[in-house]
Amino acid sequence: MKGAMRTVLLLFGLALCASGHAQYPSKTIRWVVPYTPAGITDTVTRVVMQKLEASLGQPVVVENKPGANSIVGADSVARSAPDGYTGLTVIAAHAANATLYAGKLPFDPVKSFAPVSLVAVAPLILTVNNDFPVRDMKELIAYARANPGKVSFGTSGIGSASHLTMELLQQTAGIQLLHIAYKGTAPALTALLAGDIQVMVDVPSSMMPHVRAAKIRALGLFAAKRSAGAPEVPTVVEAGGPAVEGSTWVMFLMPAGTPRDVVAKLSAETAKMVGAPDIRARFDQLGIEAVGGTPAEAAKFLDDEIAKWAQVITVAKVKPE
Repeated sequence: MKGAMRTVLLLFGLALCASGHAQYPSKTIRWVVPYTPAGITDTVTRVVMQKLEASLGQPVVVENKPGANSIVGADSVARSAPDGYTGLTVIAAHAANATLYAGKLPFDPVKSFAPVSLVAVAPLILTVNNDFPVRDMKELIAYARANPGKVSFGTSGIGSASHLTMELLQQTAGIQLLHIAYKGTAPALTALLAGDIQVMVDVPSSMMPHVRAAKIRALGLFAAKRSAGAPEVPTVVEAGGPAVEGSTWVMFLMPAGTPRDVVAKLSAETAKMVGAPDIRARFDQLGIEAVGGTPAEAAKFLDDEIAKWAQVITVAKVKPE
């Protein structure tokens, strides 16, 4: 009799859980962006969350929680209840952090989270200041080989997608450049415009307005094909460089242990949102490729990115700030 009663209670509990998940969401969802407002991470998150809010029928509050190269915000989400009401946006730095801070983080970049969806990918563009005497990637590589360690490139920080992509370019092309890490894209761009550095790599939305205003020159896009946001810029290969690809990307995660049906629902809704013509058009203007996809596809992409950048970090002996 007691065994039968336990079975009934268990089934009742499962039914309640299923009912609760079926009604998801029933309250406000908090979504953490571990960077300051107005950057690509924040912009993509807010564009998609605005659509998701309308689709889900519940408020979605985007909270900027910057600090320590995204670690502060990521840690807060990793420690949140896995109930489907707290999410996190990460970019390529998250994959780099898995190697740069291995064993030193309060969370595991993979095991502490449940991937929801790879939302978008933004290939990086290599630009130079107008006084730098090279016109394409072939000339840049030749100049760098003739002047080892004398060509400086600025990035938004150690372990950023732009930094690691330039490390990969150096390893592939057999050149040696001088890295200068700034605290963000804005100061690095200011240095490029002033001629304090010769080279800078970043996303099209940051660089193309200055390229089109003839303040800097774009030499190549680190992608297999040209970008809709910068169709006039050749790929690195087209410009005479090696087949090196590098991008920043936007991925949605939730705390590990979040119910699978909740993750699946958010993933499906996200894919629907980024597939909408108005969002794709907005992303195209920014030089961002809308993706979407399943949790399994997002997990594989993250694993592949961690492995790719781990090798670059190891070879270049990159140390965290």
